[in-house]
Amino acid sequence: MLLTIDVGNTHTVLGLFDGEEIVEHWRISTDARRTADELAVLLQGLMGMHPLLGDELGDGIDGISICSTVPSVLHELREVTRRYYGDVPSVLVEPGIKTGVPILMDNPKEVGADRIINALAAAHLYRGPCIVVDFGTATTFDAVSARGEYVGGAIAPGIEISVDALGVRGAQLRKIELARPRSVIGKSTVEAMQSGILYGFAGQVDGIGERMARELADDPDDVTVIATGGLAPLVLGEASIIDYHEPWLTLIGLRLVYERNVSVS
Repeated sequence: MLLTIDVGNTHTVLGLFDGEEIVEHWRISTDARRTADELAVLLQGLMGMHPLLGDELGDGIDGISICSTVPSVLHELREVTRRYYGDVPSVLVEPGIKTGVPILMDNPKEVGADRIINALAAAHLYRGPCIVVDFGTATTFDAVSARGEYVGGAIAPGIEISVDALGVRGAQLRKIELARPRSVIGKSTVEAMQSGILYGFAGQVDGIGERMARELADDPDDVTVIATGGLAPLVLGEASIIDYHEPWLTLIGLRLVYERNVSVS
């Protein structure tokens, strides 16, 4: 089976693939202070619970594919693959790795690995021009052409960042639960904040998405919009432009990258 690891600024998502099917997944906090040995223990604890894997670290794992937006964690994961999975083929998404995605940016090297991987997966799954909206630490919008090219994107503060900022900078405001309020017109400070966050971000997604679609295709209706990321479920149903929700988009992209760089029998 293939182990895929997507390291984000806030959370790390792990997925286990049996062929093209994701059979297990885990979400843990990203901690740049964890050492390779600590990460290995964590992996062993998670995967040791799966019935298709053996008791020893690495049993049942045929390949590993990793991308990270946190350089220090990528360094430690590189050591994990070397020390604990030395006999297992591994792919770490970095310069030199074949993704098959042309990057039409002024400086292609500054584009985050996860955004390229998302573009690859979106083009593979949905063809045609598409936009990926990733709800993570930041809310990112990535445009993919009909030819599978990464055209560019937009980056906005994430939902949790905005909630934290309100709690810190507002004298009478506090951090709130991210939940749908009873109505758009809040009847309490908490509901008013929830309304502003939820419907404000839904409006942001529709506004940026619609503008991108007009630039990406002659007919904006031809553009498919895919939502992913841990906070996507909060906005689903409120942002009218979203066509599909694919929570494992990055993991699917990591599987595709692995297949393009390692001979898979």
